[in-house]
Amino acid sequence: MSRAQDANRSFFPFGNPFRMISPKGTKISHQLLLVLQAFEATLEERLTRLIPESKDEILSLSWMTLAMRVLCESHSDIKTLTTELELPVNDWDEKWIDVYFDISMKLLDICNAFSSELSRMSQGQLLLQCALHNLGSSSSEQYDRACSSFDGWKQHIGSGNPRIEKCGSILEGLLGSLDLPKVKKSAKGKVLVQAMYGVKVLTVFVCSVFAAAFSGSTKNVLDLDVADVYSWAPTFKRLQNLVNEVIRVRLSGGRFAVLNELESVDSSLKELYPIIRGVVDPTEMKLLPEIVGQLGRSSGNLSQGLDLLAKEVDSFFQVVLTGRDALLSNLRSGATAIHSNVGVTEMQR
Repeated sequence: MSRAQDANRSFFPFGNPFRMISPKGTKISHQLLLVLQAFEATLEERLTRLIPESKDEILSLSWMTLAMRVLCESHSDIKTLTTELELPVNDWDEKWIDVYFDISMKLLDICNAFSSELSRMSQGQLLLQCALHNLGSSSSEQYDRACSSFDGWKQHIGSGNPRIEKCGSILEGLLGSLDLPKVKKSAKGKVLVQAMYGVKVLTVFVCSVFAAAFSGSTKNVLDLDVADVYSWAPTFKRLQNLVNEVIRVRLSGGRFAVLNELESVDSSLKELYPIIRGVVDPTEMKLLPEIVGQLGRSSGNLSQGLDLLAKEVDSFFQVVLTGRDALLSNLRSGATAIHSNVGVTEMQR
């Protein structure tokens, strides 16, 4: 795994991660292989859903909402797979459990950062609504107030968010979690670990896209090097190359915003400013209602998109939190059962 400037560095300095399902050690039965293949086929279908027909759809709030929904579905699939494999928590290696808790905490932190940014952007909608209200009048004083609100909105959107600035270090931690743990004795464990690897790759990728879009920095754009032994790898690479290219082009172009909906609002403002400032021919005033209408629609799309994405981020947060709580509960139950059995044994003595 690597960043853009270190693209040749491998995820796995110790070799081919696919050794985990090699004939050496515990073999995976035909039935378990079918379960794994079905899981990875579903994962590939979800990756395909994220590849849009047009590059222009990438980095829209609707695309980001879909990406977060795909994450929720994939993490829920892991929970279902664990049940299907009948692999109780007591059989998990302690290292798995430690890694899981570490990853889940980092995901909760990054979800809180994303929610914070979406809330901050939503707060800026008040300034747009105030400006649109002032444009309902034809007085120069109201126009000045509208311009002041627009300036306030651009300043608000362009200001940094300390929580988003910390996403880089969280992503670094998630990158480290991609190394596959060794599974020596459990065939079911090998299936679960390989399935979790695919979901972790998807998770790191989506989180890096969100972090780059919200921060406006290519430092958060990650180029993940996935081994070709995975059936879903070609689809993932196509998705990653497409999305990362779009992000880098937009950020290098000096745009006001990376997100489509923010860019749409800004484009309307650029058309509107000269008219309400009176720096164009008075005959251009006839275009004002049309431009204001377009701005209103762009603002509405932005508001709706932020709300829908915020709900999906919250849903993902709940999926991660629920999984974490369930594991803790199972660990406590297992510990209680072991303690009880020891007590019974002592009494029998």
